[in-house]
Amino acid sequence: MLSHNICISVFSKPEDNKENIKNSLISLFPFNLKDEKIELKSKKCLGFNEREIIIFEVVLEKEKHINKFLKSLNEKLSKEQKQLLINQIESRLDNDLNFFLRLDKEKLINEKLLWITDSGNCYHIKIKISAFPNKKQIAARNIEKMFS
Repeated sequence: MLSHNICISVFSKPEDNKENIKNSLISLFPFNLKDEKIELKSKKCLGFNEREIIIFEVVLEKEKHINKFLKSLNEKLSKEQKQLLINQIESRLDNDLNFFLRLDKEKLINEKLLWITDSGNCYHIKIKISAFPNKKQIAARNIEKMFS
């Protein structure tokens, strides 16, 4: 098992098209969330200047879902995008062995393209990496294998 769990989330601001954002989030999964009994959560929060923001979130915890999602992610990313992730492992992996990716929101919604970004206007993916022993360098090696 490459990961203990994966959390994918995205913010929808008042000027955004909520349905497009939600549908693009759903498009990231190579399976039907409802059929697999995986909840698409949404919660309302107040952002800057008291603007209402909706946060959509999906958490994968079962090994079969995690593996299918990672395989699909790996297939949809270009060779250059995967290499970028490998080159940036150090800055994307925290001490708790969480690996962070951001996918450009506009490119995913408008072009159906998975594109790594550092922008805040994105789909956030947090992958809790499995490593034994539980060390950062082992987790880094596992991430490198995942995207090689």
